[in-house]
Amino acid sequence: MITGASSGIGAATAILFARFGAKLSLSGRNEVNLKGTCEECVRVRPDDTEQPLMVLAELTSEADVINLVDTTIKKFGRLDILVNNAGTCEFGGIESTSLEQYDRMMNVNARSVYHLMTLCIPHLIETRGNIVNVSSVCGTRSMQRMIAYSMSKSALDQLTRCAALELASKGVRVNSVNPGAIVTAIYKQVGLSEEEYAKIMEYSKEIYPLGRVGDPEEAAHAIAFLAADSASFITGEHIHLDGGFHATTSAR
Repeated sequence: MITGASSGIGAATAILFARFGAKLSLSGRNEVNLKGTCEECVRVRPDDTEQPLMVLAELTSEADVINLVDTTIKKFGRLDILVNNAGTCEFGGIESTSLEQYDRMMNVNARSVYHLMTLCIPHLIETRGNIVNVSSVCGTRSMQRMIAYSMSKSALDQLTRCAALELASKGVRVNSVNPGAIVTAIYKQVGLSEEEYAKIMEYSKEIYPLGRVGDPEEAAHAIAFLAADSASFITGEHIHLDGGFHATTSAR
């Protein structure tokens, strides 16, 4: 099950998993884009792989989350991997971020993930499956002008660690990937102009030790690694995908 599969990291992850022959339950809010992801998954999948399940869902709606899980289990009868990718981002500091913005960040990036995990965990215990949460370098590094977003991702990181400890004895692993700047549409979706988006990308190239930003496929491969048996002794881990930025000592 992959949330936020209509674009960016979620879409890239779905397509990569499809190449591996995974049976997919894909959710998102944009029906047109989600259909595009499903069509690409069908194009690249092995011929004998089942058609992806597409579920339109607003994850801040408890009813939608319940329907997503119920529909998935009804179709496939099991759940092995949960990728919590859906999220949103808004800019603003302590003096400018409203309570409405704060609530939106926490509800989308933390509360909805918590709710979905609680519903999926019984099924993952049955299969000894695992969870990969898509967090952010902002969850582990203090950033200016991103206070609510950073707080929501820090909460997600703590959820990842706590759940990993609690579920380890039941054979369920919980990890996260923490991307830095990745070339996706999320910045534009939150209202940035083309010029503002370009500035963020250029700034990131300057401060990231590897001198570039990432792409969704790189994040997808990290997610696939954590979800695979090759990572069977890894839980409670956060893999940074930020060109080394998390290891630096300062950021403007």
